[in-house]
Amino acid sequence: MKLYRAKVPEIAREAIVSLTSTGDIEVNDLEEAQQDLVAIMEEFLRRDGDLRRSVKDQMARRNLPYGEYGRTRKAVAEEMDHPMGDDVERFLARQFIENLMISRFVEEVYAEDDAMYKKVIEVLRGYDVDEEALREEAASKVKNVKQGTVEYEIALRDALRDVKRRHGLIEDRRPPGGERRR
Repeated sequence: MKLYRAKVPEIAREAIVSLTSTGDIEVNDLEEAQQDLVAIMEEFLRRDGDLRRSVKDQMARRNLPYGEYGRTRKAVAEEMDHPMGDDVERFLARQFIENLMISRFVEEVYAEDDAMYKKVIEVLRGYDVDEEALREEAASKVKNVKQGTVEYEIALRDALRDVKRRHGLIEDRRPPGGERRR
């Protein structure tokens, strides 16, 4: 699972609403309970950014080709004890449940951890994105550029950003007037 910052508030809201509507938890402040979950996901995203920077630094120091990115990322993630892939949703679900048990904004927890875990996992899986389908959609937008060229890679990156923006996965950071900020 890849967690997109633009979806974080939706995920938090849906997880809390799912658990409260089924009577698993009772909250005394819905907004604050959601913000607790947002904070967990924001911390995960911060650590994910640290991971990316560490991987790039290590690859630069060791003069590794880009083809080694995945292997290097896996090694650095293990070193940092940072979840990747399907472990992300399991990690976040466990963090959510632990937080609900100690949150001052959760009045009472009525359900067993396992029951809540399953519901939270279901919410998180609802936000899993088919990254390959996004890439294919972006690639279909740049058919007029020769593959394997720098121009193609730039056009594909821009098309992928536009596709993700259209799907609501990333926020539009263009200032009024349409020019992109870097």
